[in-house]
Amino acid sequence: MDRILFGDNQFFGINHMSEEKARQQAMTFREVGAIVETLRAAHDAGIAAPEAWQGMKFYPCMPYAHKYANAVTELGYVDALRKFMPSGNLVDSAMRGGKVLLTRDVKSAATLLIDAEMKAFEGLETPIVFLQNIVTDLLLGLGFPEAFRIFADHVENRYGVEAGFITMNLPALLPALESVGIRNPIVCANVNKIGFRMSGGIQAYRDAIALRPARVIAMSVLASGAIPAAEAIEWVVNEPYVWSILFGASSERNIRNTVELIRHFDSERAMA
Repeated sequence: MDRILFGDNQFFGINHMSEEKARQQAMTFREVGAIVETLRAAHDAGIAAPEAWQGMKFYPCMPYAHKYANAVTELGYVDALRKFMPSGNLVDSAMRGGKVLLTRDVKSAATLLIDAEMKAFEGLETPIVFLQNIVTDLLLGLGFPEAFRIFADHVENRYGVEAGFITMNLPALLPALESVGIRNPIVCANVNKIGFRMSGGIQAYRDAIALRPARVIAMSVLASGAIPAAEAIEWVVNEPYVWSILFGASSERNIRNTVELIRHFDSERAMA
């Protein structure tokens, strides 16, 4: 798993601290060209392999909740489900889709929608496929950890990659994953110096991982801009359970500055 990952919230106008900043980002990235230029800057900063664009790795996060919500509003539940069925194998899709519609079989529905989302990444390198926190945390609340096993088994068996789980509640997620046999999971969660959106607080995360090891990807390390970059990154680099750092930025200067800070504090830690 790469040490530095580049996120995409800025491309969708998402900011957890400021609605005004989110609006500005949505305007900035309303044209695809602006997104491509930002990805190029991330590539040039060394986040992706420098040889070619083909060296970039993609980490799908699913489901894209807004897409499904809009489709249900426009088409209704049944037709929305039909719309997103994979088209690669019509017989298989029809059989599996029929089973979903008749029996509401959770496993069939989940695997069908995973396949539909993965169509967009055909031919690309996707080392990890993530379950979005909107679903991860809903399943936690419903007490249905078996769904995590369904997701993990399907992405491993069909695509040969690992499953990852995004959450706002790492201390609750780790025992749920362990209960269905998922150990040392890849988990993406908020990790930052002020405990911003860390359910239970910083110590609860440390305690949870001490009991149940996990490969943690730290997101929201700057707490949506509440912590100065150098201070935030120095702290998160020294959290020993953090395997990777995920960040988003909308300018080449901020991308390069963040990458340089991570590498600087990583080097300091290695020499300590």
